[in-house]
Amino acid sequence: MDIDGLERRLAANDALFIGEETAFRAAVLIPLVEHEGEWHVVFEVRAFSMRKQPGDISFPGGRIDPEDASPMAAALRETHEELGIDPETVRIAGKLSPYIASPSFVVYPFVGICDYHEIAHSYNRAEVEEVFAIPLDWLLAHEPVLHKVPVQPAPLPDFPFDKIYNGKKYKWANRMQEEWFFDYEGYTVWGLTARILKHFIDILKGRG
Repeated sequence: MDIDGLERRLAANDALFIGEETAFRAAVLIPLVEHEGEWHVVFEVRAFSMRKQPGDISFPGGRIDPEDASPMAAALRETHEELGIDPETVRIAGKLSPYIASPSFVVYPFVGICDYHEIAHSYNRAEVEEVFAIPLDWLLAHEPVLHKVPVQPAPLPDFPFDKIYNGKKYKWANRMQEEWFFDYEGYTVWGLTARILKHFIDILKGRG
């Protein structure tokens, strides 16, 4: 084995995790806007006509296409398609740690400074039912509520139990999935969006 060649190959590997190259990769933007001297975080309510997750609250974003130069480019493209914001007008403040939902799904979040008035008049009503904002000070002052969901592996009937020790009696490791809920004036932010939001707020509080 060529050790020098091995070292070069390992140094060139910049994958975030095993399987990243085949995972479903998405990018989102956390839009920050200033209104009447106060900073807000902007959210979408997905259109009720959408096939997937209608009515859910989310950040603008979506799948990273092969044509996108980077995850950030994808986040800006999706933000333009959904909220009508010109990518040239967005000031990227930074990026957050990627959210790895599973080995087959990863989300790259970015934080951007946007013009709220531009959003209010130009969002895509075919994809977005409503746009609203939560004051950043409110998010900093209110902790989200945690609910835990047990997740238990369920092998399919064709799983090769004969190839593993204890076969069908194998003790699968269960886990608890954390679900965070932010409740604000009739809106509930939860799921993936709440996880990313909590991470962002924790960073602002110095806990990230």
